[in-house]
Amino acid sequence: MGPQGAGKGTQAARLAELFDIPAISTGDIFRANIKGGTELGKLAQEYTAKGELVPDEVTDAMVRDRLSEDDAKGGFLLDGYPRNAHQVEALDGILADLGWQLDGVVELTADRDELLARISKRAELEGREDDTPDAIARRLDIYAEQTAPLTEAYGERGLLAKVDGIGEIDEVTERIVQALAAELG
Repeated sequence: MGPQGAGKGTQAARLAELFDIPAISTGDIFRANIKGGTELGKLAQEYTAKGELVPDEVTDAMVRDRLSEDDAKGGFLLDGYPRNAHQVEALDGILADLGWQLDGVVELTADRDELLARISKRAELEGREDDTPDAIARRLDIYAEQTAPLTEAYGERGLLAKVDGIGEIDEVTERIVQALAAELG
């Protein structure tokens, strides 16, 4: 977990490789559908172009389907999900239905100004239409309102490892691995 631009995607890919598990990114799923021109992609684009988030029910169904695939049976890493209280409940239900439980949650933290600079740079490099200044600010606000409070709940469950997301990529990866070992065993 963490706000947009904190390095979740980068770190998820690195950790997935390190632990030999799939990284499941709702953002990647949405972008693939948008690029493919699917009905879901068209719907997702309507929301993301305005800096809004795709409705929970659509996201929950995609996550449920993805977690039921064979490669997730040995473990997985979620990137960008859950993002609100509804999705925490949905994830709890999905995992219960599969007979699994959540092992841990990593929260990447970063200063808002650093996040804005990172996302603006990413928009320039990747040409991402959903990374306009207004959309970026809106997504960061939504994160602060809806997702950031979830980390407290995961902390109360004893599942949260907080990690500073600023620094060299290798340094952040090492911090995550150390935090997971210390916080989650």
